[in-house]
Amino acid sequence: MEKSNQKYQAYVEILKEELIPAMGCTEPIALAYGAAKAREVLGELPSRVKVEASGSIIKNVKSVIVPHTHHLKGIPAAVAAGIVAGDADKQLEVISGVDESGKCHIDEFLRNIDIQTEYLESDNVFDLIITLFKGSSYTKVRISDYHTNIILIEKDQKILFEKKDNKEEQIEKSRVDRSLLDMESIWDFINSVDCEDIQEVLERQIQYNTAISNEGLRGDYGANIGKVLLNSCSDNIRTRAKAKAAAGSDARMNGCELPVIINSGSGNQGMTCSIPVIEYAKEYQVSHEKLLRALALSNLTAIHEKTGIGTLSAYCGAVSAAAGAGAGIAYLTGGDYKAVIHTIVNSLAIVSGIVCDGAKASCAAKIAASVDAAILGYDMYKQGQQFKGGDGIVMKGIEATIQSVGRLGKEGMKETNKEIIKLMVKSK
Repeated sequence: MEKSNQKYQAYVEILKEELIPAMGCTEPIALAYGAAKAREVLGELPSRVKVEASGSIIKNVKSVIVPHTHHLKGIPAAVAAGIVAGDADKQLEVISGVDESGKCHIDEFLRNIDIQTEYLESDNVFDLIITLFKGSSYTKVRISDYHTNIILIEKDQKILFEKKDNKEEQIEKSRVDRSLLDMESIWDFINSVDCEDIQEVLERQIQYNTAISNEGLRGDYGANIGKVLLNSCSDNIRTRAKAKAAAGSDARMNGCELPVIINSGSGNQGMTCSIPVIEYAKEYQVSHEKLLRALALSNLTAIHEKTGIGTLSAYCGAVSAAAGAGAGIAYLTGGDYKAVIHTIVNSLAIVSGIVCDGAKASCAAKIAASVDAAILGYDMYKQGQQFKGGDGIVMKGIEATIQSVGRLGKEGMKETNKEIIKLMVKSK
């Protein structure tokens, strides 16, 4: 693929747009970002707060620890952190600079200020509105469709900023068109790309995600799935690939104050499609250039799959990310294009039934299971085995299968998502 090719430039920009740092689970951090922006516009601390959030955001905030908050969970903690100590200019790292004094101020704010939370009826699965009140003044910030997409800023009946016609297709015009992604072109790109064009963004992913994975194995986080795997399974590359990816999630879901490089708006997905590939590169002692190409393949594959599913779904994002990792692993270990696409299809056929019931400690175990399925998918191909078109949701051809999974995740699991949210709200 030539540099002048439209897809070449698009794929480089997609990696830059998607692989960005985030401190903590991205749904509570989106709330903190919106709250910090609202506080910035208000110009002072509010006396009352109202938060409206769509069901999928409520689901993903309920059980995850917000970093830099004395291990607090939930919408009020995320919003308070953004209001009291957030820096909106840092976007998804909005609360990365909070010190001990800031944590104490967050605690005090939560004790003294009423934070009202409401379910937001919306056609968008990702939608939130934060309104801050002080005397007769108020500010309102709305974020929709993805984590940093502010579509409305309002103060005292005046619209300060607004994105009109906020339909998904309009939103996407501000970013590179993901419909340009397809597996054959991704394969062409990763084999021909000038690595200098992708080096900075991918080396940052290696650095950040390796660091939080190592911290997950050092510390005591959640259910310690990474440690459990290393202590109970044979010490081989398959175990390490699963364990180290899981360890990153152990840390991230349970209050670790290290950033991650996300993929498709998710830190768990960013770690899932990078850490197993990094571990296989170490095991097979491949060149740094080949690792970068493998990571580009893994990341772009995951983004391609997730484009059809949407930002949030009842379909577990670890599944699509792990299929990307499987593609990267196949490439690293000598697999050709046919090996890569069969690995993806096999992986999706095995674990596409895993549901997303919010961000929490068990995400690490789902990551481990999904990575295991991806490696099994590649092992199947190497031994001449595969799932074929007509086997359940597997269609004839890689693109048809990815579209099938996208339809399942976006349309087919809408009612599942509603039931999961009902169960989670009832279990308060």
